[in-house]
Amino acid sequence: MIQITLRAARVNLGLTLKEAAKEFGIHHETLAKYELDSTNVPRTFFTQIESVYGIPNDYIFFGKQSKMQKPLVLKHA
Repeated sequence: MIQITLRAARVNLGLTLKEAAKEFGIHHETLAKYELDSTNVPRTFFTQIESVYGIPNDYIFFGKQSKMQKPLVLKHA
């Protein structure tokens, strides 16, 4: 299964950090922290992700953004 980061989910919708934070009812700096490390997001935030971003939680990578595996790039011979 392919997963994307919280930041990618937001950017894919064309939302700024402030716009998305407003949808979640949190400060934009809090959302920025969640995007960098979503390991321990509060349950209230977790339950809002699908309705705000329109993506099931199964497709969101929860963890440190720096630990997200980069997709392999295949080079043509």
